[in-house]
Amino acid sequence: MTTWPVLSVTTFLPTAGALLLYLLARGNEASAARNARWIALWTTIITFAVSLVLLVHFDSSQPGFQFEEHGQWLGAAMNYHMGVDGISLPLVILTTSILPFCILASWRAIQVRVREYMMAFLVLETLMVGTFSALDLVLFYLFFEGGLIPMFLIIGVWGGPRRVYASFKFFLYTLLGSVLMLLAIMALYAQTGTTDIPTLMTTNLPYRLQTWAWLAFFASFAVKMPMWPVHTWLPDAHVEAPTAGSVILASILLKMGGYGFLRFSLPMFPLASHDFAPLIWTLSAIAIIYTSLVALVQEDMKKLIAYSSVAHMGFVTMGIFAGTVQGVAGGMFQMISHGIVSGALFLCVGVIYDRLHTREIAAYGGLVNRMPLYAFTFLLFTMANVGLPGTSGFIGEFLSLIGTFKVSVTTAIFATTGVILSAAYALSLYRKIVFGQLAKASLASIKDMTGREIMIFAPFIILTILFGVYPKPVLDISAASIHQLVENYGAAVHAVKAAALP
Repeated sequence: MTTWPVLSVTTFLPTAGALLLYLLARGNEASAARNARWIALWTTIITFAVSLVLLVHFDSSQPGFQFEEHGQWLGAAMNYHMGVDGISLPLVILTTSILPFCILASWRAIQVRVREYMMAFLVLETLMVGTFSALDLVLFYLFFEGGLIPMFLIIGVWGGPRRVYASFKFFLYTLLGSVLMLLAIMALYAQTGTTDIPTLMTTNLPYRLQTWAWLAFFASFAVKMPMWPVHTWLPDAHVEAPTAGSVILASILLKMGGYGFLRFSLPMFPLASHDFAPLIWTLSAIAIIYTSLVALVQEDMKKLIAYSSVAHMGFVTMGIFAGTVQGVAGGMFQMISHGIVSGALFLCVGVIYDRLHTREIAAYGGLVNRMPLYAFTFLLFTMANVGLPGTSGFIGEFLSLIGTFKVSVTTAIFATTGVILSAAYALSLYRKIVFGQLAKASLASIKDMTGREIMIFAPFIILTILFGVYPKPVLDISAASIHQLVENYGAAVHAVKAAALP
């Protein structure tokens, strides 16, 4: 265990980089843009290196919070309390590892207001890491909601033709759900006199309060996931966002909803979670099947991958609310795997968009003739998205289905059809873009991936295959925390059932 505040350093180092960027990246426009890119890149790399200290010194055999930091802030109403456990640490590492690739992916794609763009990404990194590290409800809420602002700007300023509509839709959808969560936080404070998350996780709340607080938190996390039917903001946001914005949205921001269910819904409101579990299973199964069918008829590559993200998040919510060790572990692993695979798929779209400036599927065909390296890379991540054994996509889906099968056979059967549908839309997309004749004149001179692009994709390829054949590192980190979560959840539900028997 380290003695210096490594978690706070990891959290706020990107903001320090944004401030440095604001102060130093001046001069003529070309030099300012160059300085901004390099400062942002080195800031994210150093942040990732610091976050690895957490990974090295983390004791995976301990289910409790580690690297805790306490500080007075707003008196009794709010404290600065940070810490990570086996559930939050993998998401912190995922966040810090993805950001350098987002900066590299924006290296040539963003030419306007480069300094402001990089500052927005650095501030967003602080808010995302803070969300996964906060152990005070009010502090969590500030980080959770604060992430809306830089993402709103990234979509609204550097996005596509309908960027203003998409950014406002994203902002209003997520803000509306979070207002209800704020009311629930105030109710919890009025009932218990604390906003400390570890304390609330061990507090027996009245059933009525659990029910209403669960619904309020659900409203926020369901939109963030997003779950069906509050998912409609996601395709618009993905289509209009720049490539790196889509990567962050799919890889990190969607995971905040799943993290919220694991951190708050199951441990704080176990009885309400048990009662509402059939609702979650139903919504998850609908999301998996319905959004897969919608993805089949999409004409825009980004929209198709966005709908597939909604389907894959259905496996996450289904596994989490199964309340079994396999289900929760599967949902956790699926979040990490989806963060890697979906981020890589959006980067794949960005590669050909940078060349032809269109995302229409009909504009492509026969790319394997001109871009064999790209064809191989896209194939690997397409297979991982389908859930092919040997890739990381298989592990999360399989564990989620096994965990759900133990409590609801019907839900598992319906969800399994989503695996078939995902193969249909993913392979159809690949066939239309990569195979066939190189008939279009615009494709005759298209170039294969550059060295920079190969360097970006290499870690994604390695991790996708590594975690597919050897998932132990990810599963081991969260195993103790998940076992404790499931045991406490089961004990709370069992106690109520035992009391009701007479």
